[in-house]
Amino acid sequence: MTLVAGVDSSTQSCKVVICDAADGTVVRSGSAPHPPGTEVNPDRWWTALQSAVEQAGGVDDAAAMSVAGQQHGLICLDADGTVLRDALLWNDTRSASSAVDLVTDLGGADRWATEVGVVPVASITAAKLRWVSDHEPEVADRTAAVCLPHDWLTWRLLGADGIGALTTDRSDASGTGYFSAETGEHRPDLLRLAFGGRTPTVPRVVAPGQSAGRTADGKVVAAGLGDNAAAALGLGADAGDCVVSLGTSAVVSAVTGTAPRDPSGLVAGFADGTGKHLPLVCTLNGAPVLAATAATLGVDLDEFGRLALGAPSGADGLVMVPYLAGERSPNIPEATGSLIGLTTHNWTPAHLARASVEGLLCSLAYCMDLIIDQGIGVDRILLTGGGSRSPAVSALAPAIFGRPVFVPDPAEYVALGAARQAAWALSGEMPRWRLGGHDVDAPATPEVYRRYRESSGLIRRR
Repeated sequence: MTLVAGVDSSTQSCKVVICDAADGTVVRSGSAPHPPGTEVNPDRWWTALQSAVEQAGGVDDAAAMSVAGQQHGLICLDADGTVLRDALLWNDTRSASSAVDLVTDLGGADRWATEVGVVPVASITAAKLRWVSDHEPEVADRTAAVCLPHDWLTWRLLGADGIGALTTDRSDASGTGYFSAETGEHRPDLLRLAFGGRTPTVPRVVAPGQSAGRTADGKVVAAGLGDNAAAALGLGADAGDCVVSLGTSAVVSAVTGTAPRDPSGLVAGFADGTGKHLPLVCTLNGAPVLAATAATLGVDLDEFGRLALGAPSGADGLVMVPYLAGERSPNIPEATGSLIGLTTHNWTPAHLARASVEGLLCSLAYCMDLIIDQGIGVDRILLTGGGSRSPAVSALAPAIFGRPVFVPDPAEYVALGAARQAAWALSGEMPRWRLGGHDVDAPATPEVYRRYRESSGLIRRR
């Protein structure tokens, strides 16, 4: 049996899976926590990786490995490869005003969407570079290279042989704001625009399925990739598939050969891990909407699901707009959640449970529609993440999305995607791994989605 290792270095933790390269069966696994916060010393990620590998029984018997990592973070290195400051993570929002400045400097959101398919927001690497340039010029002046979390970990695995040896892949590079997924090229002009005229070294882009190099003991190290692309690869998503990942927040993405250009910035023009594109929309509200409603009703999540499925479709006119944490898609961060259409008849626990599930799913269907508006076809929904384990969510999803839904078995799909990429780099061929799970289908309920769109439109017009 040939083994490969996949790493998921996420915001919260590092997970490692050791898989059979032939069919993806997980032989063993391990994990280790990351420190909290929105800026972290990258050495803490390296320590967590080593701990996770040890917990997994080591990777000495793995012929190849790959690292998937949280996107958009910024690591600044000097000419010797020394980290100059703690890495700024994607969720560090101090760069919000820097993003606004960048959009203005290039001439508007339309220009960014046309040039690189991504409109800067606080999470994008280019905005973090602008923030460092403006607020920490001494760090900016000493910065000889910039890279992302998975780039840095791959570099460490390969021996950290000078900043010229840094590598990345197009999926993670596509979230920086200075790389075009459509052309496959870095944009030095946008890098200079972001970094006050400076042009630090950026990692070399390794093509999908290719090797970034070998470790000292001869292990093949694949290109690595961003976490969303890794999840799509682990799920085996292909053209026509829309991945809906329902966690603390939610991510809706679709695999396509078409590069999107959305001047609103809601649809990010990311690349996937196979050479295609991965247009992606994020929300701020995910599974916590369901947990908060269950807590309000004083029930556990199992009883919450039974209540939701016991109420009629459309909750007899009760609509929840689930912007409990503000919202990013649509971009109304100051918004709050709303209940619309309350009557003495529908003000019951079952109706409220049903409205919260339908409202959350409708908010994600809105994200899917943004992707479809880019001329991208969606034939099937792959529903994953912690929220997908709710029977109410999976049962109602096909009716809201108006498409068949496949619910994969729970697994570490980001780490599995990295492992699949490692197997690809090792053999030269993309392995076909079976995806376990079950199909769900139901008649569409367009009137539920229509009422939601009308209600959420009222929120946006306030």
